[in-house]
Amino acid sequence: MQRINRVREQLSKHGADSLLVTNLKNVYYLASFTGSAGAVLVTPENQYFITDFRYNTQAHEQAKGFTVRIHKKGVYQEVADILAEEQLSTVAIEADDMNVSTYLTVKDLFPATIVETSLLVEKIRAIKEPEEIAIIKEACEITDQAFEHILTFIKPGVTEIEVANELERFLKSKGASEMSFDTIVASGVRSSMPHGVASDKVIEDGDMITLDFGCYYKGYSSDMTRTIALGSVNPKLEEIYAIVLEAHERVTRAAKAGMTGKEMDAIARDYITEKGYGAEFGHSTGHGLGLDVHEQPGVNFRNEQPLEVNMVVTNEPGIYVDGLGGVRIEDDLVIQADGAYSLNRSPKHLIVL
Repeated sequence: MQRINRVREQLSKHGADSLLVTNLKNVYYLASFTGSAGAVLVTPENQYFITDFRYNTQAHEQAKGFTVRIHKKGVYQEVADILAEEQLSTVAIEADDMNVSTYLTVKDLFPATIVETSLLVEKIRAIKEPEEIAIIKEACEITDQAFEHILTFIKPGVTEIEVANELERFLKSKGASEMSFDTIVASGVRSSMPHGVASDKVIEDGDMITLDFGCYYKGYSSDMTRTIALGSVNPKLEEIYAIVLEAHERVTRAAKAGMTGKEMDAIARDYITEKGYGAEFGHSTGHGLGLDVHEQPGVNFRNEQPLEVNMVVTNEPGIYVDGLGGVRIEDDLVIQADGAYSLNRSPKHLIVL
């Protein structure tokens, strides 16, 4: 119940005496429930798991320490009944996970004042427990294995989508449940597209190829990027590769608890700008990683909150030149008090096939 107690601590700061959790990743985090329909209600003395008849057995098996309530008139009516039973005056909701129509419904239905919160559970999730880091490490390990494998698969004549499909096949053969996101395989001039999802383009000799992929394993995600070359290497792109690699390594060496997301972002951004490519680095340096492939904390110019021990973040600077190509290198880092360490072992030097 450690996670539930952390929620209760946050509730007092928001002036609410209960919290309704509807985001399914947050529901899983708090109740270990893997089904597709369920909600958690945390009150001062109790924690309820609310679902429908289909998940009765599963809820009792997975949501240990929770009072399971099987609703017959809808989740929100069941929540309203509990709020009335416990005579609670305020209930916090996950505003980011509730549309306007639902909000208007619960506003009329709940016998309590609604307090809107944003990212309350997500900020708790940002600090990983050792067991969570161990699972993310496993996800990263099979991602590393997939990278080793795909180097033997890529050759002139294969298409980007064939490469993406082979990555997915391999990762699932190693126990992955699904891909973290639509796999990015961007070759040739398409590598100038930061999110160049795999297409039917044929990979050719002389292409730079950006591979950005990851998987979900036991509920947790990985996210890795490597850029490789096939055959001859364009000298300009080779120069860009060296700049991106140095920016990436500077971030890894400097990252530590107490540094803000903005400061971590600036390490890569300032170096790339110094080298003349600031305008070609248009995305953030990284993001949190865990149950979601993109979660708290942000490693960007907006995040002025300090990073904390055992946060897991990506380190992914890149340079993208229209009409030429691009380079990105990404690892998953665990923040520590005096530094950070990578969960990936794939080489980062420029590999030429």
